[in-house]
Amino acid sequence: MEYRQLGRSGLKVSTITLGTMTMGGKGRFARVGEIGLDETRRIIDMSIDAGVNLIDTADVYSDGASEEIIGAALGGKRKGGVLLATKGRSAMGEGPNDAGLSRYHLVRACEASLRRLNTDVIDLYQVHKWDGLTPLDETLEALDLLVRQGKIRYVGCSNYSGWHLMKALHVSELNRLPRFVSQQIHYTLESRDAENELVPIALDQGLGILIWSPLAGGLLSGKHRRDTTPEGTRQLAGWTEPPIRNPGRLWDIVDVVVEIAAEHNVSGAQVALAWLLGRPAVTSVIIGGRNEKQLSDNLGAANLVLTAGQRARLDKVSLPPLLYPYWHQAATASDRLGPADLSLLAPHLKG
Repeated sequence: MEYRQLGRSGLKVSTITLGTMTMGGKGRFARVGEIGLDETRRIIDMSIDAGVNLIDTADVYSDGASEEIIGAALGGKRKGGVLLATKGRSAMGEGPNDAGLSRYHLVRACEASLRRLNTDVIDLYQVHKWDGLTPLDETLEALDLLVRQGKIRYVGCSNYSGWHLMKALHVSELNRLPRFVSQQIHYTLESRDAENELVPIALDQGLGILIWSPLAGGLLSGKHRRDTTPEGTRQLAGWTEPPIRNPGRLWDIVDVVVEIAAEHNVSGAQVALAWLLGRPAVTSVIIGGRNEKQLSDNLGAANLVLTAGQRARLDKVSLPPLLYPYWHQAATASDRLGPADLSLLAPHLKG
């Protein structure tokens, strides 16, 4: 297992993070998985044995049940230097202040997560989604309070747009408040939207990238083909994240993933994950599994090395067209592009 520095922080995390959305099985999250306590213990032990040192969850997963199961599985002890990451922002009640990134809700949400996780401190506390109604200085001051109280160690964001993220970093610097060390985002071979703004920002500003649903809800695992959807999958259960806007392009990508998987005698999932781990600014991919077999297979991606030629094939079949102003920059400003610019524009430049 490789360990990478999380953004500008001194914290090192494994390139594979254990995701826990499949644990708990309450409400709409039952469509993703219904893993109970005993299997959670086995999955955590398998992950630690493979070198994983980061477990990621969120208060909203199964209405807190995911955090509770992790807390019970760990028993208040951090095995093998395990780091805990969770998120707050989602509605955890029906009251007008039971959601959002206000000081009121965020402090209460963090304290509730600490109780459910059966721990004194959360290593990485992430704001789960944007809140356009709460001033950023209020949110960041609340995070500062939690850091100073010793309840959280590092802060990150998730699902922010480029301007949201840059505004937050500016407010942190201006007011000497905790700075996000990472962003947790959706990024896959099928969905490369993050390359427009979020990946260049990570390179330019020194943020780590954690990737959720790196297999596009299982669609890039190689098990799904143009005319086949396996039983027991999220899609048949009605799970609609992420949206697929161009099915033809998706299956073209899957065809190449499956071809390369056959060349290595591994699963398509390992190929899709290994491709991500070679992309700029990516720190770790968050994997789960509806069972131990899936988890074991996904863990194998940490040791898979794709050739330059195989990466080029995957890059080509999945390359999206440039949006404005990037096509204009590629055409007129290619003489003065920096490393962050080139992370997006290099494949589109001639010569």
